[in-house]
Amino acid sequence: MDLQIDGNAALVTASSSGLGKASARALAREGANVVINGRDADRLADAKADIESDATGEIVTQQGDLTDEDDIEALVETTVDEFGGIDHLVTSAGGPPSGPFLDTDDEDWYQAYDLLVMSVVRLAREAEPHLRESDAGTIVNITSRSVKEAIDSLVLSNSVRMSVIGLEKTLSQEFAPDVRTNAVLPGPHETERIEELVNQAVDRGEYDSYEAGLDDWASNPLERVGDPMELGNTVAFLSSPLSGYINGESVLIDGGSTGANL
Repeated sequence: MDLQIDGNAALVTASSSGLGKASARALAREGANVVINGRDADRLADAKADIESDATGEIVTQQGDLTDEDDIEALVETTVDEFGGIDHLVTSAGGPPSGPFLDTDDEDWYQAYDLLVMSVVRLAREAEPHLRESDAGTIVNITSRSVKEAIDSLVLSNSVRMSVIGLEKTLSQEFAPDVRTNAVLPGPHETERIEELVNQAVDRGEYDSYEAGLDDWASNPLERVGDPMELGNTVAFLSSPLSGYINGESVLIDGGSTGANL
């Protein structure tokens, strides 16, 4: 299927690995020119080489910390300078620390809010004039299924990510009709982060093998964890004119594990 985004300009944050990288790859496969972002220069260079292996669009790297306002400004400036504008903004960020409420201090709360919420606020503010100038401006926020159904020992994710959904819904009204804004809510996908967590559990003796540990994450009707590209392809679709009447939605991508009706 041709998503009709060939030659478009996209900025995807936290895209040196995981779901951000999968989203950047999906957009680049469809011919979009993509700026990818991460804090580690070596890891970012490796991601660029990997994505370019099957991309038809151009890939540019921009190192930066999503909690740094100057770095966010540089991300937007680089995209505009390299590609002449921004058609698609995809926001992603690493997950906050796990833990129950009483083990979470004030600094943890402020850091989680700065990373997960203020990064999206600043990115949307900086990118807004460029997205409005596009003929097909879109924003897709990658959050978590925890906004639909609280997950044990993830009080920060359960609480703070809700603000991103409130922001997404607001932008879907305030930026429309020039820009469409949606969110995707992933469940477990086989990313580097999941691999790390499972391997740590194996080392602690909680599982006999990596496969056994991964199976424990697959508590959904499809009986498996997601392939990151399944989420990436959804992000690319939501960025395309083929999804042109989808606006202000939060799309679960979790194999059906979440019990919420809405």
